[in-house]
Amino acid sequence: MRIVYHLGAHCTDEERLLRCLLKNRQILAENGIVVPGPTRYRSLLRDTAIALKGQAASRDTQALVLEQIMEEDRADRLILSWDNFLSFPQWVLKERLYPAAAERVRAFTQIFPEIEAEFHLAIRNPATFLPDLFAKQRDKTYEQFMAGADPMLLHWSDVVADVIDENPGVPLTVWCDEDTPLIWPEVLRAVSGHPENLVLDDADDLLASIMSPEGMVRMKAYLETHAPQSVVQRRRIVSAFLDKFALPEKVEMEWELPGWTDDTVAALTSAYSADIIRIRSMPGVTFITP
Repeated sequence: MRIVYHLGAHCTDEERLLRCLLKNRQILAENGIVVPGPTRYRSLLRDTAIALKGQAASRDTQALVLEQIMEEDRADRLILSWDNFLSFPQWVLKERLYPAAAERVRAFTQIFPEIEAEFHLAIRNPATFLPDLFAKQRDKTYEQFMAGADPMLLHWSDVVADVIDENPGVPLTVWCDEDTPLIWPEVLRAVSGHPENLVLDDADDLLASIMSPEGMVRMKAYLETHAPQSVVQRRRIVSAFLDKFALPEKVEMEWELPGWTDDTVAALTSAYSADIIRIRSMPGVTFITP
């Protein structure tokens, strides 16, 4: 068995991936892929990791925890999804992004030290990530939220490098949240590992959330009569319909933080592009691109 940890991050997926997999849990289970409900494992894993204090769990503990997570007798893949694997929202920033991410992820994998693992992570442009993350804070000023961090020095590549260093040999798949409308089927398959010929129900929910109803109807009709012959061709079709039918309020970049200007956003976006290049070159990282 392999345990798949979908790590978030915050303000990217908003549990859409998990909801889709849960809707398809029966057919996925028929293919050896188990998707338990989040209430079965989130608090359990957190409490177990705290109790272990970074030490590897015994076989008895592993068996006990698995028994509480899974109803099935066996699985090829067990999907666990939680954007708080890396950190709770209030601790995402402390001079850098997710300073405790590697330690936390290592602590969770130590619950099942003898089971193969893999990680999946969506990243997002700090120019939009930070405003959305700030909105999740309770009773914090902007200064308290930033905790001395310089927005220009917040790099996802540092988070990825830390996780890889602390968890050697564990494969990590990364993608940009901004690209998900074009790569969503590939993201779903990367996480679940379902067969290529298996079509998941409600796999178009993401597109439906950012495209007008008329656009969705037209796109589905077009795909039925012009079945794409490759992943690249499908992405081109989706891109063309998004260009014409995307809902502006859903796809336009929005930001509003004290002291930020258009130049701030442009600089952060440029730094993010350079950061993506660094991550794509890291050993052990698979990067899903449009």
